[in-house]
Amino acid sequence: MSLFRTMPTAGDFSPLFRLLDDYDTHRQSRGQVSSVRSFAPRFDVRETDDAYHFDGELPGIAQKDIDIQFSDPQTLVIKGRSEREYHTPEAGETQEAEGESKAVTKAEDKPRFWVSERSVGEFHRTFTFPSRVDQENVKASLKNGILSLVVPKAAAYTGKKITIE
Repeated sequence: MSLFRTMPTAGDFSPLFRLLDDYDTHRQSRGQVSSVRSFAPRFDVRETDDAYHFDGELPGIAQKDIDIQFSDPQTLVIKGRSEREYHTPEAGETQEAEGESKAVTKAEDKPRFWVSERSVGEFHRTFTFPSRVDQENVKASLKNGILSLVVPKAAAYTGKKITIE
């Protein structure tokens, strides 16, 4: 793993899009004094003839911490919260073989981070569809940190003729 970024290949615009997303997040948070950090998870959005498909990276986020809803007929909002959790023993903790005494020592001071790259805090993503969607038949799943949504397109609106009796 290199600590230096590699130069993108010709035609790879993902670094530019990340930069624009980061700028948009920064611009929206200006003037707001908040102790809650925020981040924007990355999504792949693709369109087929009959639906929109979303695949978003939400590693370590529980299903109960994700809220998906329509704020209006053509706008989908995905929001939630991620908290930092650690499952590895801290330096100084040791456990000896079963049957022997367990010696546990903990450092009194808080750990100092050398690098903190994990996304924590609240997230909020909004997607607006260019055409009508079928809100009643949306399917969502969360597996291995990937949130997958299928939003079916609604049947094209056809005018209704009214006859005079």
